Amino acid sequence: MNEIIKINDQNLFWQNTKWLSLLAFILICLSVAIMGALLTATSVTSWYTTINKPTWTPPNWLFGPVWTTLYIMMATAGWLVWRQNSSERKAAITIFFVQLFLNLIWSALFFTLQNPLVALVDIAFLWLAIVSTIVLFWRVSAYAGLLLIPYLIWVSYAAALNFAIWKMNS
Repeated sequence: MNEIIKINDQNLFWQNTKWLSLLAFILICLSVAIMGALLTATSVTSWYTTINKPTWTPPNWLFGPVWTTLYIMMATAGWLVWRQNSSERKAAITIFFVQLFLNLIWSALFFTLQNPLVALVDIAFLWLAIVSTIVLFWRVSAYAGLLLIPYLIWVSYAAALNFAIWKMNS
């Protein structure tokens, strides 16, 4: 009987660890989102309103819900890969954190430093890092790779928008 209780306690421990690791991924990704929002906040209501933007620029209110959804999807994808016992897991998680960093830096370059050209260089590297993350995640978990496709689409759109803003204001 004690062995059954120990086995159940171990299962409960691993179940809790599984959910705690998901929570950790969500907190990490949402922390990056919050830092990006803080880097963006002052310029959105000042500098960003004064620059030329293409007609296909989305309204400002759309960015918060879209990015929040994408960061939760990224966290879930990262967690799915983290849980797998794969030889490619370490490389996949490493590039995942690289793309998170490049994502955060873009906000600083574009909004805080108000430099669309340097931000454009960063977003090109970000795009490549996302593609690399998708490929590596896919090898470990197809679901994780699929979860990052909307993120790649949004960043592709953001890169086109970044390019247009740079061209229109240089």
